[in-house]
Amino acid sequence: MTRHFFIFILFLACSFNITAQPIIPIPAVPAMRQLFHFNIDNDQQKIIKLNTTNDTIFDATDDARENIRLTKILNIHINNLQATIEIDSTISESDKFVWLKAIDNLLNDFMFYYKSGKIEGKEIGELIIAFEAAMSLNRAHQTISPVVINNPIEVANIILNNPAFTNDINYKFCRDNMVLKMCEKQPNNILKILNVYPTVYFTDSILGEAARRNQEEIYNYASSPNALGDSIRNSKDPLIKTICKLSTLNTGRMYFPFLDLLYKNQISFDTITRALENDQNYYKLLVKTEIDYAHREYYQDTPLVHKTLIEKLRGKAVDLYIDEINALHDEKSELVRFKKIDSLSPTELYYLCVLGEEEIYTSSYLGVYKRIFERMKGQKSNAILEDTHYDFYKKFIKMAAAYNQLDDFLKRMDTSTANEIMRSFVKDLAAKNTLEDAVDVADSYSSITNKKIKKLILDQVQANLFEDPQITKRAEIIYRLLYTILLSMDTSNHINLTKQLGISPIYFMPNKLLQDSTKTIVIQQFFYGDKDGKTVFESFVNKFKNPNWKITNKEEWIEVRSVKGTKITIYANKPLDTEKDLDAEAQRHLFQYLTAMTDYPTVVIHRGHSYFLKYTIEQLASSAKIVLLGSCGGYQSLNKVLEICPEAQIISSKQVGTGVINQELINIITEELRLGKDLNWPLLWKNITGKFITPQDKEKFNDYIPPHKNLGAIFIMAYDKAIEKANNGE
Repeated sequence: MTRHFFIFILFLACSFNITAQPIIPIPAVPAMRQLFHFNIDNDQQKIIKLNTTNDTIFDATDDARENIRLTKILNIHINNLQATIEIDSTISESDKFVWLKAIDNLLNDFMFYYKSGKIEGKEIGELIIAFEAAMSLNRAHQTISPVVINNPIEVANIILNNPAFTNDINYKFCRDNMVLKMCEKQPNNILKILNVYPTVYFTDSILGEAARRNQEEIYNYASSPNALGDSIRNSKDPLIKTICKLSTLNTGRMYFPFLDLLYKNQISFDTITRALENDQNYYKLLVKTEIDYAHREYYQDTPLVHKTLIEKLRGKAVDLYIDEINALHDEKSELVRFKKIDSLSPTELYYLCVLGEEEIYTSSYLGVYKRIFERMKGQKSNAILEDTHYDFYKKFIKMAAAYNQLDDFLKRMDTSTANEIMRSFVKDLAAKNTLEDAVDVADSYSSITNKKIKKLILDQVQANLFEDPQITKRAEIIYRLLYTILLSMDTSNHINLTKQLGISPIYFMPNKLLQDSTKTIVIQQFFYGDKDGKTVFESFVNKFKNPNWKITNKEEWIEVRSVKGTKITIYANKPLDTEKDLDAEAQRHLFQYLTAMTDYPTVVIHRGHSYFLKYTIEQLASSAKIVLLGSCGGYQSLNKVLEICPEAQIISSKQVGTGVINQELINIITEELRLGKDLNWPLLWKNITGKFITPQDKEKFNDYIPPHKNLGAIFIMAYDKAIEKANNGE
């Protein structure tokens, strides 16, 4: 260390106007050790400049005085350590190298962990002081364990990993203590930590804690051929022993959902084994167990692996029943189509609905719904909720509303009971970490036709917003947004949601917003190669055989370009044989072509049955600003679309999507755009309504929801904006 640097340190301490430990003068340093001092001095400067170009203060925090204190420790304490090492005659020449290298390692380790986000700048002071204490203990031939135990894990970890302390007499104890701190700080990663350090003294006790936190992980590690696997298999803990027994079975995963009952000896292995001999019996046992678990959760008694049981039940509902019912969608005989569910009870049918939401077709849902109440033999409809302990009841109500069955469901019970259920439907919307319940309320409200029920929901939202003195900030945002959105459904309130909520336009879509850099609007349509797909494709092509459009035929798709007005290009894959996946190939090749041409669609249209919709969504361009889901029950997929296109305006049907209505929508939308007009959804919807004359067409079109009435989608957009404002302190 140079004399000039010593003078600088002294000046720095004085300029801070703080009392500092005396600066120890450093004698002449032998040439062989000067490089070590140079490296340490350089480390100090690097740390000071970590957050700023300021070459005097380490800006570790937002507090200027604290930054001065930490910089003093960094400079003066490290300087004095260097001086002490050189002055102390009891430190051998070889050990002087060791300790200087240890200081260099200390500062470099801090910089590495700081840059990787594993330690905060404010901990530099604690780290240096801890090193001083550890060095003092080590030189006195005492263990550094008090330093490791009494410091934060980030500090203790750097100290313990310093090569100067690897010979500590209690090194393993210190290491185990470090691991314990890691486990306490990261309780969800206990097994991952123990997998790296399997021989710590507390393995057995902490495994029991891990087993009650995450049974799935214990199951996965139980068969591992390593030290941690051995510890798990040798555990005396009753829960771990039960999990280990399951892990040895070839069909252990099928028993796993019943772990809570097995562990408590409330069900035998033989009972589950017998149920496994028949898929239907296994499904029934899953339902029975789920109902029992739902009852327990009502009383805050959370069963082990409950989520695992729900996912297994969901999988069986879809694989055993929904897939088969869906596959028979063209079967005219209901007796044939729904034969697979003939032996299911109302509660077993109930779980097909609520757990099969994403897979069940509109006609499949309506068939299952009808059979629930046929088999209840005149009971009030609320009995199904009582029998399932109101498990997933909000999802059941949401689906009933989406499929226009809510009025029917509520009419099957006493009015007072119906009112209470709907009030409960609107309560505790902020209880979960997700927005699912709030979105379900918004979606359901737009589907309800009963004015009394709509008023009841609105009144309950209002009560939750204005009459709860302990309402949280998140709950206040949720209910305030819902209240505004629901009020807007009554046009007499004159609420402009775009202005009121600060969201993107929902009442109209500007023509220019859909245009790319060449002022072209790119539209993509997805067709599928079944019989109906080929029919609607032919109808689509015929509608554009007029002087305003030019059709170019390609091998796997067609391109339809406007000849007059705004430049529009419609790309539509041909409905090639779906049995041979030729339609999928055509869609994939079209995607590659559009990507290469940098033609990113701003309008995307799904033409096909609901069972093809998931394939369209998988390929949905994030550039889409208008999405038309032309299939049955497309309304159920709004959230999936919004995950890809957060501000897309979506048109969808709650029930039956028809080729005639879809084509009429496409005709009007493309013509308005070609003429250079913006899409005014309320006006456009009013004009389209007049084009459907027959009662059947009118009824089907009424099930189509325009962008300005997609309340769930509007709520999600508004919530994201509100949270963004709240985080920015607005």
